[in-house]
Amino acid sequence: MRIAATADLHFAPANQIALREQLSKARDEADVLVLAGDLTNYGQPSEMEPLLNALVRLRVPTIAVLGNHDYESGKEQELMRMMSAEGIKVLDGSAYERDGVGFAGTKGFVGGFGRGVLTAFGEPEIKTFVRASIDEALKLERGMSQLRTKKRVVVLHYAPIAATVHGEDPQILAFLGTSRLAEVIDRHGADLVVLGHAHHGRLEGTTLTGVPVRNVAITLLQAQTPPAAYRVFDI
Repeated sequence: MRIAATADLHFAPANQIALREQLSKARDEADVLVLAGDLTNYGQPSEMEPLLNALVRLRVPTIAVLGNHDYESGKEQELMRMMSAEGIKVLDGSAYERDGVGFAGTKGFVGGFGRGVLTAFGEPEIKTFVRASIDEALKLERGMSQLRTKKRVVVLHYAPIAATVHGEDPQILAFLGTSRLAEVIDRHGADLVVLGHAHHGRLEGTTLTGVPVRNVAITLLQAQTPPAAYRVFDI
């Protein structure tokens, strides 16, 4: 299977034509399109509607997770319903299998990496914050446990490892992901992890067990030579 993956479209109606042109070759180059979150700027259905019009015209089977921007207006459930109505498989602690490849995903959350992971100690506010991070890891656990395929792809928005967020301001690295997600991935095993969120991070890294992790933020891809709107992976 050939998978075209991108993230952080931050769609606005003004860039609909440009985005459609940038993604137009995906149907010829890939069997599936994966969108790793931040599809909109403010999580408004009025942003999602023209984006869906552009995506439907591609006629490529599409799998997606939402990102933090898609939660901004508290209408994430409506956005997911709109996407599902157009045939997009939205992963939110869930799984999807296609042609022998399993996809599991969730948005993810922040919390830091390795020995720097924030723990649930101290003020109730800290414990609530950490609980959100743990809940997203549990959602990924639930999705991955549903897969019965040998080949597995994990779709996230936030990073599960520090390597793909390096390049961003060091002061915000802990807010770009958490290794709690990587612990789940390493426990279940995967062939590929795709994510976004770190617009100025690094393209590649691996988990502790060697699972390849790939940053597909469109801003990062467009800064490469030659620029691209998505990356294609063979699974």
